[in-house]
Amino acid sequence: MTEWSHTSPAQRIHFGPGSVDRVDEVIREVGGRRVLLVTTNGRLESPAGERLVAKLGRTLAATFDGVRSHVPTTAVQAALGIARDRDVDVVLSFGGGSCADLGKAVCFFVEHESGAPGASYLDRPGLPHVSIPTTYSGAELTAHFGVTEVSTRRKTGAGGPTIAPLAVIYDPVLTVDTPRDVSVQTGMNALAHGVEAAYSAARTPEAEALAIAAIRTITQALPLVSDDPTDLDARTAMLQGAILAGRCLQNSVMGAHHGLAQLLGGRTGMPHGLANALLLAHVVRYNAESVGASITAIGEALGDPGDASGAIDRLRARVGIPGGLERAGVVEEDLEAVARMSEGNSSVRSNPRPVSEADAMGILEAAYPDLD
Repeated sequence: MTEWSHTSPAQRIHFGPGSVDRVDEVIREVGGRRVLLVTTNGRLESPAGERLVAKLGRTLAATFDGVRSHVPTTAVQAALGIARDRDVDVVLSFGGGSCADLGKAVCFFVEHESGAPGASYLDRPGLPHVSIPTTYSGAELTAHFGVTEVSTRRKTGAGGPTIAPLAVIYDPVLTVDTPRDVSVQTGMNALAHGVEAAYSAARTPEAEALAIAAIRTITQALPLVSDDPTDLDARTAMLQGAILAGRCLQNSVMGAHHGLAQLLGGRTGMPHGLANALLLAHVVRYNAESVGASITAIGEALGDPGDASGAIDRLRARVGIPGGLERAGVVEEDLEAVARMSEGNSSVRSNPRPVSEADAMGILEAAYPDLD
């Protein structure tokens, strides 16, 4: 890291219990008057969703509640049509990572259709985005998104310098009713962000510091959330760890772990967080000899300087996620398809140790059997 450039997007974070009640103020702050709410039907009909709608009042111009896991392109097209028809001037996403990704996709395509897409960090978004996350995915902070082509079951991504949400509202209270399995799986996803950023070849010193802090915070908080999902103090600490993990993504690149998880999700439909949880230890083990002192720093943050991959696997088991892709419904044909696609994935190509199709297959096969 003798030469580097660090870029921070124009972005404001509001954190704390009850902070969702500031949503009307935040919408005004980014210049919004006609809001498109992007969420799931379950979130929309929840008490928090009803409260959010009431708080938005007349500024709520339209709602799209058809968000689905892995963001199928058909859902993006439907939401984009609503944004055009209702002449919205701000997108508000409410829910997990798929909600944030679909919101970013709408902003991306509206901006490109305008003929003036953002070209640098100096530009302002054509369609501002405010995000309210309810999981630990980190998507609410980044400038890129993933979508899945329904016909091919292939997940790809896009983004740009003006696609990161301008404001993010983190209210730990909103995470308390997030199901335990979703919480621990997206928590492992946040951990994976920290791990991959900590040894990313493109990381900056700030990104590395945030990554190590994220790993340490998540390692301590996630078991507490698993033990008692209603513990607001644990939820608050975990959400802070997820923010650190999301922030470090802004100045690093992901590697084989996230690339393979993305391809697996698009191929099989398995939750992205679960794919992260089942693959992470195996990719870390593959990379360990190629990332120098970073692996020791990661291990220290995990509580085991000499065995980072083992510490990750023990944490996965501690929070109740069973090991093995086979147990998650993946079949060998899926492994072969993902391995074939791996060399075309940008994250896999950015891995600190080169990954061939055979290497990818080896990682997937190591993660396949149930070893618990």
